[in-house]
Amino acid sequence: MLSRHAGPDATFGARLVLAAVATAVTSVPFVLALVLVESGWPPLYRLDQATAERLHAHALAHPGWVRFLEAFSDFVWDPVTMRLLVAVVVAWLVSRRAWRLAAWAGVTAIAGGLIGLLAKSVVERARPHLPDPVADAPGFSFPSGHAMTATTSCAILLLVLLPLVPRAWRPLPWALAVVTVVGVGYTRVALGVHWVSDVVGGWLLGLAVVTATTLAFEAWRADTGRRRTTMAEGLEPELTGPGPEAPPADAGAPGVGGLRSTDAGPHGRNGAGGGA
Repeated sequence: MLSRHAGPDATFGARLVLAAVATAVTSVPFVLALVLVESGWPPLYRLDQATAERLHAHALAHPGWVRFLEAFSDFVWDPVTMRLLVAVVVAWLVSRRAWRLAAWAGVTAIAGGLIGLLAKSVVERARPHLPDPVADAPGFSFPSGHAMTATTSCAILLLVLLPLVPRAWRPLPWALAVVTVVGVGYTRVALGVHWVSDVVGGWLLGLAVVTATTLAFEAWRADTGRRRTTMAEGLEPELTGPGPEAPPADAGAPGVGGLRSTDAGPHGRNGAGGGA
């Protein structure tokens, strides 16, 4: 109904907002359910405890390793660093006049941060308390903000920039993204500031946000007559062209996101007033 009266741009914006709100509404009960499972299911509790104690013992015995992990966790993979990278990409997209892709990237990053903070405030889970801690962190523990930011940021960077990477080289950015997301989770647990389940919760919540906003973007593409894309080619393959969001060449062709064949002219199919 909205697309009939407002056009594809307004529909795209409304879908982005609704997707972000829907993700927030559906993710908080999901996070709460995970916390209830964590607090009441002995196997997961034992996994959290055993992993934390084993990695903490290794950290105490290897102070050089701790400094290495802190450098990555506090600088290279810090949420501020990841968000700055996304901000640079958004600014570049705006300069390329890829307005909707820039909006998708910005909304995904902002929604991920706000939803993560909301989940932390609702759950209020304490961080691990270990003897002789090697690191500390403020705030609550579940879900891991580092893990969630790494998930959403890497997804944004991948889905935006993949069209610019030659096909033969595309496994490399995928591998880099996986290493980053997994590495962030490992550093947070190894430094003793998160449980394993915190990291998994951050990954899951980040994926939920990216999925919701990506579906909204794909719906806009469908509304404007563009073909569906795959994760292997990014969200907007047209980004390599001079006008990434210009109307498709066949947008006005019969049956392709434009006029139907019966609407070709004011006088009928041939526009000649009945077959003269």
